Amino acid sequence: MVTKLTRAEVQTRLATDRPILVEALGPTYFEDAHLPGAINIPHEHVDDLAPELLPDRDAEIIVYCASTTCRNSELAARRLEQLGYSNVAEYVDGKADWIEAGLPVESGAGVTA
Repeated sequence: MVTKLTRAEVQTRLATDRPILVEALGPTYFEDAHLPGAINIPHEHVDDLAPELLPDRDAEIIVYCASTTCRNSELAARRLEQLGYSNVAEYVDGKADWIEAGLPVESGAGVTA
């Protein structure tokens, strides 16, 4: 079962651990703004991209998308678990919550589909 995280929990994990942040939105949204250090794996490309971009199936992974009304992170996180990833969490409030809190974002292309 995918663990649900709050912004405070994501911040704590980023400060103390080295989780991999995965944005489950499409490349245009990722390029516009994404959490610092995130990689882009749109939810519909998890099967194709995860083996290459997430080779360690035991790594801590935090998946997020736009907001609580967006289901992309839920779909991507569930699929990662089905593919055998053992440490997957979801930042349910997503990018909107992060930006509303005044936290930094990056823009531009990164690792993407």
